[in-house]
Amino acid sequence: MPSGFNQFTQDYAQFCAQPPEKRVFYKVSDGKIIEERLDDSTWQPSAWNYNPVAQSVAGGLWGDVPLNSPIPDLAGDGPFKPTWDSLLEYEAPDWYQDAKFGIWAHWSPQCVAEAGDWYARNMYIEDQRQYKYQLEHFGPPSRFGYKDLCAQWTLLNWDPDELIARYKNAGAKIFVALANHHDSFDAWNSKHQPWNAAAIGPHRDVIGTWAATARKQGLRFGVTVHQARNWWWFQPSHGADTSGPNAGVPYDGHLTLAEGKDQWWQGLDPQRLYGVKHPASALPDISYVKNFYDRTRDLIDQHNPDLLYFDDSLLPLGWAGMNIGAYFYNHSLRQHGGKVEAVLNVKDVPDRLAKAVVADYERGLTGEIMKYPWQSETCIGAWHYLRSLHEKPGMYGGYLPPRDVIHWLIDTVSKNGTFILDVPGRPDGTIDSKEIAVLDGITAWIRINGEAIYETRPWKIYGEGPNSIKAGSFQGGSISKLGEKDIRFTRNKSGTVIYTLVLGWPTESFTVQSLALSAATRPGRVAKLELLGSDQTVRWNQQADALRVELPKLYRPAVDYAAVLKVTLA
Repeated sequence: MPSGFNQFTQDYAQFCAQPPEKRVFYKVSDGKIIEERLDDSTWQPSAWNYNPVAQSVAGGLWGDVPLNSPIPDLAGDGPFKPTWDSLLEYEAPDWYQDAKFGIWAHWSPQCVAEAGDWYARNMYIEDQRQYKYQLEHFGPPSRFGYKDLCAQWTLLNWDPDELIARYKNAGAKIFVALANHHDSFDAWNSKHQPWNAAAIGPHRDVIGTWAATARKQGLRFGVTVHQARNWWWFQPSHGADTSGPNAGVPYDGHLTLAEGKDQWWQGLDPQRLYGVKHPASALPDISYVKNFYDRTRDLIDQHNPDLLYFDDSLLPLGWAGMNIGAYFYNHSLRQHGGKVEAVLNVKDVPDRLAKAVVADYERGLTGEIMKYPWQSETCIGAWHYLRSLHEKPGMYGGYLPPRDVIHWLIDTVSKNGTFILDVPGRPDGTIDSKEIAVLDGITAWIRINGEAIYETRPWKIYGEGPNSIKAGSFQGGSISKLGEKDIRFTRNKSGTVIYTLVLGWPTESFTVQSLALSAATRPGRVAKLELLGSDQTVRWNQQADALRVELPKLYRPAVDYAAVLKVTLA
């Protein structure tokens, strides 16, 4: 193994300031780590779906970074160590298991163009629609690049108190804010990244403001960290057009600190935003990994989030992510008198590690009740604001309608999960009228039926019915298949009440097979059955083969996405 590999000899600012010809990179070749240098004549940016190399070297890699830390004592004081065996001592806190529903503000300078997610990367790729949008609205990315968009993320009309109040009325018990995306722009007063919201754009500590506002209104607060992928993700910014009037003219990803003289960004090094140009096979430099650790730890120390989400498979960047995971749990112990109140979200969690974290399923669901608490998250549209969804016809435009949101929430909770919904914001800090319409629909249903969601636990089975959803990440669209013949169950903590959530509004009598006296679930005898939201009598009869129910003919709520029966057992 080369002597310089995984040796911390300079910080990331120094690494970025080095002349390109002096930078040494490392790659895995035939199971060994070897040195390599940048060759501009053969350079290609990393693929959008780049997958780190397998753990084929001594000690193992994760996220292309060694799991063994070259820097000691990064996990903080406390019992948790940067190993999976240690993290398996974690228990998900009760507050999270009770909360069930959160709303997420996935905001960064990438929303400035109102042209959807991954704008910062795709504006540098000629066959992408965002590249064409960039040319038409801002000019070629060789002249006006992503760094310039950062200055236009103004949040001039942002009213965090009003937004948090709206989200709270919609039933959110958790509010989650994006701390940084793959673009590497930090949304707080970051000590280790000068490209941040306190210095550029809004000139405000966005995360700090969200945190204070959410807590003032009684919500738990979470942050999401996506920056680990910046090493690979932002490499197209170092390219150039291949044709047309700007062919061969480098994009602004090539700019250096010195070239900022007399520019608006004087004193800032663009390399710390875009990442340095490197061979596609280069492993992340140790200075980059340490910078990721430092920034995430700074985020934890400044804002004490209750929830920390990584947009990564397991904990990102090898030793950095493992140490942050342990530090976050130890920090929570100190903050809460010896009790871990923290929630740590990561993706692609194998069953053997499911207890160590709260597994997250992006735009996905599970097919069964999970042994340990888990999380589903989705967006009502694109992750970053996409104006064309608002412009589509109909009350909700191109957004996920509130009926599907409610069904997603119900299905998640019935399987021991918590549901987080992103409502993307515009660059001025507001949300649009059709997003508000979606929230209003959620609010109307939750106001009547929240009892069947909050502070509940899964019943013996999650549900019954003829339709099923597809399990796994990015399969959540299958929720739209569910209807009034599909039923989900939750229960109160004492097990004396079973909430029966019918995913529609039956106008005829219907049966619930799982609540039959002779059902395999052995529910017990029903003593009382009520329809949440109505004091009218519900006709019902529990028999050996089924519980038969008929909803009141004269009652139908303003939103009928799901009828909820409160079934009290004898």
